[in-house]
Amino acid sequence: MVVLYKKMNIDGLCIFFREAGSLDNPTLILLHGFPSSSHMFRDLIPLLADRFHIIAPDYPGFGNSSMPSTEEYHYTFENLSIVIEQLIARLHISHYLLYVHDYGGPIGFRLAMRNPQRILGFIIQNAVADEKGLGKPFDLFKALWADRNPTTEAAFAKLATFDFTKSQYVLGACQPYLISPDGYSMDQFFLDRPGNSQIQLELGYDYRKNVEEYPAWQHYLRTYQPPTLVVWGKNDFIFTLEGAHAFSKDLIHIQTCLLCGGHFVLEEQSWHVAELIKGFFGRL
Repeated sequence: MVVLYKKMNIDGLCIFFREAGSLDNPTLILLHGFPSSSHMFRDLIPLLADRFHIIAPDYPGFGNSSMPSTEEYHYTFENLSIVIEQLIARLHISHYLLYVHDYGGPIGFRLAMRNPQRILGFIIQNAVADEKGLGKPFDLFKALWADRNPTTEAAFAKLATFDFTKSQYVLGACQPYLISPDGYSMDQFFLDRPGNSQIQLELGYDYRKNVEEYPAWQHYLRTYQPPTLVVWGKNDFIFTLEGAHAFSKDLIHIQTCLLCGGHFVLEEQSWHVAELIKGFFGRL
């Protein structure tokens, strides 16, 4: 299946996205996590493109999209969601499924809150809407939120190092020989660009607003009941299993699948995830 690599100007930002599949099929928007890009979906996209029209963007400051400085652009999850919303509108997509991972969760839930009638359903991979889902690395976030100073900023910066990036891929992996170094090496290439550490710091500080929004996102789920498939790397040390199970408290039409793997479970489970998506959303 052919994957196209495109760019679009959104308010002066060059936004990169991958596109595949027929426009006649339901659209699936793939929203990546930290510190990755649409590259994390490179194996999944060809497996789904026969049944879905797929759009996988890179956010500003990530991957192949524009990376304006923090003086030129205000990096917040709200602003990232607005850029993605504008991209979807410019592509004339009226209804869509959302696949959200990690940072993609706060972006996707914002899209859903603003336009609930457009959401056909969710696939949630290691992204949370409940504070119980925040694992040990979020202690560094919480310290930053409580008192932003040079000490807490320096501690937070460890989350953008090669060792931590690699750990997100390899810790909890069930089939280590399936974990390509391309993923974490590419992520680190983009993280190491001059000025990107400040971008990640601003987003890390802004993440506190996501936690504040959790009750509203839970209310959205209870009210609109989007069909939801949870596909979760069960050995993830960043987001807990409590975070995975929390969605079942609010949703009726939900299937939760705990897969053997870590935070980037697609590195070893793309085929399995694709089959679960086709099975769950096969009647769209």
